[in-house]
Amino acid sequence: MPLVTLTLKRDRSPDERRAIADAVHAALVGSIGIPPDDRFQVISSRFDEVIYDPAYLGIARSDGLVMVQVHLSTGRSVAQKKALFAAIAQNLGVVGVRPEDVLVTLVEIARENWSFGNGIAQYADVAPPHLAGAALGRDSISTRMR
Repeated sequence: MPLVTLTLKRDRSPDERRAIADAVHAALVGSIGIPPDDRFQVISSRFDEVIYDPAYLGIARSDGLVMVQVHLSTGRSVAQKKALFAAIAQNLGVVGVRPEDVLVTLVEIARENWSFGNGIAQYADVAPPHLAGAALGRDSISTRMR
Protein backbone atom coordinates (compact mmCIF):
# COMPACT_ATOMS: atom_id res chain seq x y z
CA MET A 1 0.00 0.00 0.00
CA PRO A 2 1.52 3.28 -0.95
CA LEU A 3 0.47 6.33 1.01
CA VAL A 4 0.96 9.36 -1.22
CA THR A 5 1.20 12.96 -0.06
CA LEU A 6 0.94 15.59 -2.79
CA THR A 7 2.04 19.06 -1.75
CA LEU A 8 1.20 21.81 -4.22
CA LYS A 9 3.01 25.15 -4.16
CA ARG A 10 0.14 27.02 -5.79
CA ASP A 11 -3.61 26.64 -5.63
CA ARG A 12 -5.25 24.52 -8.30
CA SER A 13 -8.87 23.79 -9.10
CA PRO A 14 -10.49 20.63 -7.71
CA ASP A 15 -10.36 19.13 -11.22
CA GLU A 16 -6.63 19.91 -11.55
CA ARG A 17 -5.92 18.42 -8.13
CA ARG A 18 -7.84 15.26 -9.00
CA ALA A 19 -5.99 15.00 -12.33
CA ILE A 20 -2.64 15.30 -10.52
CA ALA A 21 -3.68 12.61 -8.02
CA ASP A 22 -4.93 10.35 -10.84
CA ALA A 23 -1.68 10.81 -12.77
CA VAL A 24 0.47 9.82 -9.80
CA HIS A 25 -1.70 6.80 -9.02
CA ALA A 26 -1.57 5.65 -12.66
CA ALA A 27 2.24 5.85 -12.50
CA LEU A 28 2.29 3.65 -9.38
CA VAL A 29 0.00 1.09 -11.00
CA GLY A 30 1.80 1.10 -14.34
CA SER A 31 5.42 1.17 -13.22
CA ILE A 32 5.65 -0.84 -9.99
CA GLY A 33 2.50 -2.94 -10.11
CA ILE A 34 0.42 -1.39 -7.35
CA PRO A 35 -3.16 -2.77 -7.55
CA PRO A 36 -5.57 -0.18 -9.00
CA ASP A 37 -7.77 -0.22 -5.88
CA ASP A 38 -4.80 0.33 -3.53
CA ARG A 39 -5.16 4.10 -3.41
CA PHE A 40 -4.53 6.34 -0.40
CA GLN A 41 -3.62 9.98 -1.13
CA VAL A 42 -3.52 13.30 0.69
CA ILE A 43 -3.46 16.53 -1.33
CA SER A 44 -2.30 19.73 0.32
CA SER A 45 -1.95 23.23 -1.13
CA ARG A 46 0.58 25.04 1.02
CA PHE A 47 1.06 28.32 -0.90
CA ASP A 48 3.44 30.43 1.22
CA GLU A 49 4.49 27.48 3.40
CA VAL A 50 6.48 25.68 0.69
CA ILE A 51 10.11 26.74 0.47
CA TYR A 52 12.22 25.45 -2.39
CA ASP A 53 15.31 26.35 -4.37
CA PRO A 54 14.22 27.38 -7.87
CA ALA A 55 17.51 26.23 -9.43
CA TYR A 56 18.88 23.34 -7.32
CA LEU A 57 20.93 20.91 -9.48
CA GLY A 58 20.39 23.23 -12.45
CA ILE A 59 16.67 22.47 -12.66
CA ALA A 60 14.50 25.56 -13.25
CA ARG A 61 11.52 25.15 -10.90
CA SER A 62 8.47 27.41 -10.75
CA ASP A 63 5.58 27.98 -8.38
CA GLY A 64 3.87 25.14 -10.24
CA LEU A 65 5.97 22.81 -8.05
CA VAL A 66 4.34 19.50 -7.07
CA MET A 67 6.06 17.56 -4.30
CA VAL A 68 5.19 13.86 -4.34
CA GLN A 69 6.07 11.81 -1.27
CA VAL A 70 5.33 8.10 -1.52
CA HIS A 71 5.42 5.90 1.56
CA LEU A 72 5.67 2.31 0.32
CA SER A 73 6.84 -1.11 1.38
CA THR A 74 10.50 -1.92 0.89
CA GLY A 75 11.68 -4.18 -1.89
CA ARG A 76 11.70 -2.25 -5.17
CA SER A 77 14.87 -2.27 -7.24
CA VAL A 78 16.68 0.89 -8.33
CA ALA A 79 15.42 0.26 -11.87
CA GLN A 80 11.81 0.13 -10.63
CA LYS A 81 12.27 3.35 -8.69
CA LYS A 82 13.73 5.11 -11.73
CA ALA A 83 10.81 3.86 -13.82
CA LEU A 84 8.39 5.20 -11.21
CA PHE A 85 10.07 8.63 -11.17
CA ALA A 86 9.91 8.81 -14.97
CA ALA A 87 6.27 7.67 -15.08
CA ILE A 88 5.21 10.24 -12.48
CA ALA A 89 6.92 13.08 -14.38
CA GLN A 90 5.50 11.90 -17.70
CA ASN A 91 1.95 11.47 -16.38
CA LEU A 92 2.01 14.83 -14.62
CA GLY A 93 3.22 16.43 -17.86
CA VAL A 94 0.04 15.22 -19.54
CA VAL A 95 -2.04 17.14 -16.97
CA GLY A 96 -0.01 20.34 -17.30
CA VAL A 97 2.76 20.01 -14.70
CA ARG A 98 6.21 20.73 -16.09
CA PRO A 99 8.74 17.91 -15.46
CA GLU A 100 11.01 20.49 -13.82
CA ASP A 101 8.28 21.09 -11.25
CA VAL A 102 8.00 17.45 -10.16
CA LEU A 103 9.92 16.51 -7.00
CA VAL A 104 9.49 12.90 -5.84
CA THR A 105 10.70 11.19 -2.68
CA LEU A 106 10.18 7.57 -1.68
CA VAL A 107 9.96 6.57 1.97
CA GLU A 108 10.41 2.82 2.31
CA ILE A 109 8.67 1.10 5.20
CA ALA A 110 8.90 -2.51 6.33
CA ARG A 111 5.62 -4.34 5.71
CA GLU A 112 5.12 -5.09 9.41
CA ASN A 113 4.91 -1.33 10.03
CA TRP A 114 1.60 -0.92 8.16
CA SER A 115 -1.87 -1.24 9.65
CA PHE A 116 -4.76 -0.88 7.22
CA GLY A 117 -7.37 -0.78 9.97
CA ASN A 118 -8.65 -2.61 13.04
CA GLY A 119 -5.29 -2.19 14.79
CA ILE A 120 -3.83 -5.15 12.90
CA ALA A 121 -0.50 -5.39 11.03
CA GLN A 122 -2.08 -7.20 8.08
CA TYR A 123 1.16 -7.76 6.16
CA ALA A 124 3.44 -8.62 9.08
CA ASP A 125 3.24 -12.37 8.40
CA VAL A 126 1.48 -12.58 5.03
CA ALA A 127 2.50 -11.13 1.67
CA PRO A 128 0.12 -8.56 0.13
CA PRO A 129 -2.41 -10.09 -2.29
CA HIS A 130 -0.65 -8.64 -5.36
CA LEU A 131 2.51 -10.45 -4.23
CA ALA A 132 0.77 -13.76 -3.51
CA GLY A 133 3.20 -16.62 -3.74
CA ALA A 134 6.21 -14.44 -2.99
CA ALA A 135 8.28 -15.29 0.05
CA LEU A 136 8.45 -12.66 2.76
CA GLY A 137 12.14 -11.86 2.27
CA ARG A 138 13.25 -8.60 0.66
CA ASP A 139 15.12 -10.25 -2.22
CA SER A 140 12.15 -12.37 -3.24
CA ILE A 141 9.81 -9.37 -3.19
CA SER A 142 12.16 -7.38 -5.40
CA THR A 143 12.43 -10.30 -7.81
CA ARG A 144 8.67 -10.89 -7.86
CA MET A 145 7.87 -7.23 -8.58
CA ARG A 146 10.16 -6.86 -11.62
